[in-house]
Amino acid sequence: MKIYRQLKKHYAYFIAGALLIFVFTICVLSIKDDSLTFDEVAHIPAGYSYLTQRDYRLNPEHPPLIKDLSAIPLLFLDLNFPEEHSSWTQEENPAWWFQFDFGTKFLYQSNNNPDQILFWARIPMIFVFTLLGLFIFLWTKQLFGTSPALLSLFLFSFSPTFLAHGRLVTTDIGAAFGTVLSTYFWLKFLKNPKRKNIILAGLAFGFSMLLKFSLVLLLPFLAIITLVYALLNAKKNKYFPNILKYALLSASILVIGFLCVILPVYQYHISNYPIDKQIRDTEFILSTINTLPFLKNVNIVMASNPILRALGQYLLGILMVLSRSSGGNSTYFLGKISATAWKTYFPVVYAIKEPLAFHILTITALLYASWHRKSSSNLKTYFTNKVQWIKKHFTEFSMLVFIAIYWIISLTSNLNIGVRHLLPTFPFIFILVSVTITRLLKEPYLKIKYIALSGLIIWQFCSVVAIYPHFLAYFNEIVGGAEDSYMYVTDSNLDWGQDLKRLKIWTDKNNIDKIYVDYFGGGNPEHYLKEKYMPWNNRHNTDQLQESNYLAVSVNCLQGGRAEPVKGFEQPSSYYRWLDEYQPVAKIGYSIFIYKIK
Repeated sequence: MKIYRQLKKHYAYFIAGALLIFVFTICVLSIKDDSLTFDEVAHIPAGYSYLTQRDYRLNPEHPPLIKDLSAIPLLFLDLNFPEEHSSWTQEENPAWWFQFDFGTKFLYQSNNNPDQILFWARIPMIFVFTLLGLFIFLWTKQLFGTSPALLSLFLFSFSPTFLAHGRLVTTDIGAAFGTVLSTYFWLKFLKNPKRKNIILAGLAFGFSMLLKFSLVLLLPFLAIITLVYALLNAKKNKYFPNILKYALLSASILVIGFLCVILPVYQYHISNYPIDKQIRDTEFILSTINTLPFLKNVNIVMASNPILRALGQYLLGILMVLSRSSGGNSTYFLGKISATAWKTYFPVVYAIKEPLAFHILTITALLYASWHRKSSSNLKTYFTNKVQWIKKHFTEFSMLVFIAIYWIISLTSNLNIGVRHLLPTFPFIFILVSVTITRLLKEPYLKIKYIALSGLIIWQFCSVVAIYPHFLAYFNEIVGGAEDSYMYVTDSNLDWGQDLKRLKIWTDKNNIDKIYVDYFGGGNPEHYLKEKYMPWNNRHNTDQLQESNYLAVSVNCLQGGRAEPVKGFEQPSSYYRWLDEYQPVAKIGYSIFIYKIK
């Protein structure tokens, strides 16, 4: 029996290793013909500026760690940094205001190789993505055993959303990693509040806060599970002392996170950022934010203080994100366009962007969990049973709490630009579904259950691999796959600018001399298309189009110009309705449509 367990253990590690190698390899291979996505043109140059200039004037609305990691390989490429560019040198307006202009200058107009930069900047992201998969596997195995660990790793490895964004220099994969890491060490602290676990929890929390500002939602989450744990594990009539104990220890963890991680990291990043420049930039940026006036004043005071200015820069980023979340963004959704949010946006996008096989597993797990935990008609017994379940399954309870908080905040947010914003909840969903499904795998009908599970696993594997290398454009069978997905949603769900290099390949293959281009993304059409490129602004009069010429339109621009504006939407719309008379002669990937104008 001992030998059998050892063989089973080694077999599990072999499968896990094979999955992670596959994930890493497929991510590296799939970026070959990708161009810069929208956010990467700001993130990559910002990260390089942090490490080479130690100046945080670029991209302050995102914390530095992901950008730093992406820039490490770039230090070995002998790149030219355009420090003479007006967006970097001018004093009146912040460089943040011109960060995309600076990114274009750095990547395309400074004798650097943008494709080389993009490839090497993405490699650290793929390592982070792979490391997250390993962490999920090891934690799940530690908690629940081999089978749930392997199933959760499979769901992670063949999540099209993770495969799409795990390759990009954006903060979304970092947010997922930070959530898992911080939760793991916080739970270790709760169950065993030794000095070592307190320090590790503090370091993990601070590290997580440097990955994405939306992880400020960890604060209410950690507060809730700490309060519940203190109540459940207090001795009789000793509730308040136990709550006070954990509150003080939690406060010490937060202090460790801020003083030992966030403060020194930000101090490094502003070490060459002139204090008078930081003050002017902070005042200008805050003047564009219509929220939290008290904190805005505090932020200016902190930016003016040599000791607090590092934390002031951190607070500035949080205020920018809170403002962006409440301010909204023009979004296409189900034939309409709006600058405000839809309550149904994230449920619908989650439903059509994740594999249908996974949804079947999720529904099966929910039904089994509901049936397995039958309610008692006696209120006292019902409450007692719930308390006992939470005590016995506190880790699972904690995961459910985070999923609930994050989904509730997402549904009330005014920012609808992609399912990627839900990624921090995905690892916990994968783990919970895997644990419940493996508990279901027992008599009766065991053989049928294994056949059904195997069929769903094969289905998900095939449906995800079939979309390679266009993982960003994955849609499930509910909407017929990726082909007509542009009718439902766009932006980072489908079109983030990733297909510009493929457009260049198409024009060369088809001997196209000239092509009008209305492009959405981080790439530079003129760099790739050169003399073939003719810029097209969607506000132009169609009479300017020459007969028999080609027009390439990014789906995000196309659908935004054909959608029905919701009531109160005052931006230009309907400017591409005239293209309803045409059928595209080609589709580049799934994000650029090409029309021949007659």
